[in-house]
Amino acid sequence: MATGPRVGGLADTVFDHAARDPDRISLARKDGEGRWTDVSAGQFRDEVMALAKGLLAQGIRFGDRVGIMSRTRYEWTVFDFAIWAIGGQSVPLYPTSSAEQVFWMLHNAGVTACLVEHEDHAMTVGSVIGRLPQLRRLWQLDTDPVAELTAAGAHLDDDVVHRHRMAVTPDAIATVIYTSGTTGRPKGCVLTHANFMAEADNIVERYDSAFHSRPGDEASTLLFLPLSHVFGRMVEVAALRGKVKLAHQPELSARALLPDLRSFRPTFVLAVPYVFEKVFAAARRQAEAEGKEGPFDKAVDVAVRHAEALEHKAFGTGSGPGAALRMQHQFFDKVVYSKVREALGGRVRHAMSGGSRMERRLGLFFAGAGVRIFEGYGLTESTAAATANPPERTRFGTVGTPIPGTTVHIADDGEIWLRGGQVFQGYLGDPQGSGAVLHDGWFATGDLGSFDEDGYLTITGRKKEVLVTSGGKTVSPVALEDRVRAHPLVAQCLVVGNDRPFVAALVTLDPEAVTHWLTMRGKPDMRPMELVRDQDLETEIRRAVVAANTLVSQAESIRTFRILAHQFSEEQGLLTPSLKLKRKAIETAYAAEVEALYRG
Repeated sequence: MATGPRVGGLADTVFDHAARDPDRISLARKDGEGRWTDVSAGQFRDEVMALAKGLLAQGIRFGDRVGIMSRTRYEWTVFDFAIWAIGGQSVPLYPTSSAEQVFWMLHNAGVTACLVEHEDHAMTVGSVIGRLPQLRRLWQLDTDPVAELTAAGAHLDDDVVHRHRMAVTPDAIATVIYTSGTTGRPKGCVLTHANFMAEADNIVERYDSAFHSRPGDEASTLLFLPLSHVFGRMVEVAALRGKVKLAHQPELSARALLPDLRSFRPTFVLAVPYVFEKVFAAARRQAEAEGKEGPFDKAVDVAVRHAEALEHKAFGTGSGPGAALRMQHQFFDKVVYSKVREALGGRVRHAMSGGSRMERRLGLFFAGAGVRIFEGYGLTESTAAATANPPERTRFGTVGTPIPGTTVHIADDGEIWLRGGQVFQGYLGDPQGSGAVLHDGWFATGDLGSFDEDGYLTITGRKKEVLVTSGGKTVSPVALEDRVRAHPLVAQCLVVGNDRPFVAALVTLDPEAVTHWLTMRGKPDMRPMELVRDQDLETEIRRAVVAANTLVSQAESIRTFRILAHQFSEEQGLLTPSLKLKRKAIETAYAAEVEALYRG
């Protein structure tokens, strides 16, 4: 277990690494022509120092809070460490936040300055700035505020920054991250420098070997998770502290992400299941378009069985893949699996997944294809991961064991409680709310889970999301929803049934997958309202529902479903910024569709 330092803050990493080895490559960024250029430890330190002096010159003081509203970009990381270098606190804002959400977070956190990415963001902040008398500065990345701030602080001595940096202690606040929340206003999680040190250092120590494609090579990762989310911030900090070369990608879409994975060629990636689902779905669509759907499905089956056999061997319940399975696996490695790895850049052999549940079969497929994914579990309040699968013994379909320094307890009602150095101290300005979730150092997560005989945790649902049918049957919807969503045509699934006679579901479709599916069946011009009534499509979705129902008893199974013409979106207020379903909002918006499920 890594023990955090008793003095100093997160910015010390930048200066310490540059002092020891200024020429070591720490980051990469794209130049004006879209090519990756290396940034040394010394260069990055100089950029952080120059920006820190500029922030001081423009009135940012020790303890001030600075909002950042942007997609994941190199400049965000420079600003983060510059703010920390002068004892400031960053407050990330989701780039898709509404004006009222932005107002609430800036007002609640008492933000004195704000960095936005472009004019639209500036207009969002500008629309509420009259109600934010404490907000004194607004910078816009598209107008190069780094150059402006660097010039403003050029007259200051470096010692001014160092004096501020030396005053930062591990228990000082590093950031206030607002939980997106599926109900009510977002709450500001107060995370300290020590929280990030405990989290990042234990992850780096535990998974160091997995960061590399092969022993001794340079470790690198492409960060495409939102830096407004705690998972992305943890990756940023861990990469800098763990000397993993870090690059940024602002778009999570496959169209933008896959080319950058191929050009940057990371050795390790951290993502949400959605990314791996997209890579798999794209590979399968390509195989179907080439008339190779059958061989691809056979390759998937071989990969799953091969990984499962190795899993059994690791846990002492099997002898590993037999000779015939090894030969099949070797054949498909050349014709199928190598292409899947190439989609991730060609060098990735390990990955970490969090944010939502990953289907066991998907994890087994990627492991069989040569990319082992360590699924984990955590929250904003635990500075990201609290548990994760260990590299040497991965149990697919679980979120692993507690990371070093973390203790996990299952309460009598099945709720997961956490304790450790990365667990926050409470919500901003809400001691009563904090007391409701913190019990003698334990954080009550609101999630439900259970341990297996080997100490691996499985998430079974959320306390607030458990449904109770009118017959008194208790149903946890998450596992059902995840299994339905595993079908390539399904984008989202919402299980309903609270105070209803049985369980039902609303299903939305993946546009890319549906377009391909229609083209392959000679129906390329079908409109959305025609599509949701298509019998062939209904049969496909019914297969997904039947597969989900195998997980539960008959009383808990989905009896009927409705296919919707459009996806749930954040703009409609139906998703959180981290893409979680807002159940009550969806049921209200689609009240007529829900009622129709229970008529007749």
